[in-house]
Amino acid sequence: MGTTERADGRPRRRRGPGRRLVDGTVTALVRLGAGPRGTVLLTVPGRASGVPRTTPVTLVEDAGTRWLVAPYGPVAWVHNVRAAGAVDVRRGRRRERLTVEEVDAATGAPVLRQYLREVAVVRRVFDVSPDDPVDAFVPLVATHPVFRLRPA
Repeated sequence: MGTTERADGRPRRRRGPGRRLVDGTVTALVRLGAGPRGTVLLTVPGRASGVPRTTPVTLVEDAGTRWLVAPYGPVAWVHNVRAAGAVDVRRGRRRERLTVEEVDAATGAPVLRQYLREVAVVRRVFDVSPDDPVDAFVPLVATHPVFRLRPA
């Protein structure tokens, strides 16, 4: 992902051609029921347009609870999820409607650490290691939101 600067000086991540190609390939595989373990297609209505938007995401599961992590920060799908409160996930022919609840930093920190352990490709965007103590992840939940998923 490339970066540009927002009006407030914060970096804005943009998907480059390579990332778009990877996302397109992963999307096609997940639609067929293949692709990386834990990866699903997340569909949520656009907060302004209402048009369904779909993106591949990797879910984390812990003790029967599924979690959605925003490794690249509050990107468009995060804002859409916050506005909708519910999402559809799909892998192959299996589809589910789930409610989402954004969790606080204390709850999200261990999930974020587990996510980094399981999804190596995103480690480069974090300033911590998956082996760091959970306390190191607490401040990161503010910039990498974590959502608890439950059946609708």
